Formats: sequence, C-alpha cells, structure tokens
Amino acid sequence: MSKLKAFGLFWYDFIIGDDWHVAALVAAGLAVTALVVHMAGVNAWWLLPLCVVAALAWSLHRATSRKPLPGSAQGQGAGSAAR
Repeated sequence: MSKLKAFGLFWYDFIIGDDWHVAALVAAGLAVTALVVHMAGVNAWWLLPLCVVAALAWSLHRATSRKPLPGSAQGQGAGSAAR
C-alpha cells in the first residue's frame, strides 16, 4: 500500500471512526459557525462546542437506547445460558 493511501486511510479512520453521524454533525456545526460569523458578524466561538456536546449526547443516546437482540450475549444475564 502506498504511503499516501495509508496516510489518507489513517485520517479517514481517525475522523470518521465508527460513527460517521458524529463526524457529519461536527462538520455541520463548523459550517453553521462559519456562516454565523461571516454573515451576521457575531463572535460565535461558543456555537461549535455546543454542537459537539449535542452530537456526543445524541450518539450516546443512540448507543445506549438500543435493545439487544434476543439470544445475543448482551441480552443474557448471568446463568441464563444454562437454562
């Protein structure tokens, strides 16, 4: 594999990671912050951290609210495999 391709794959994995939704929300937050700063002339440094915290909360909610599949290791309690 070429060094350039490996470098690109590293950054893709680092930025996108396991959940591309969070990366998309952060990119949207950057775009909205830039628009507010340039169009309205407002000092909107606080908007990006707010978007990042909202993306994190949404991602954690999605990850923890999923119900485990029947028969999966997450759905079985201690000793339930012996039944």
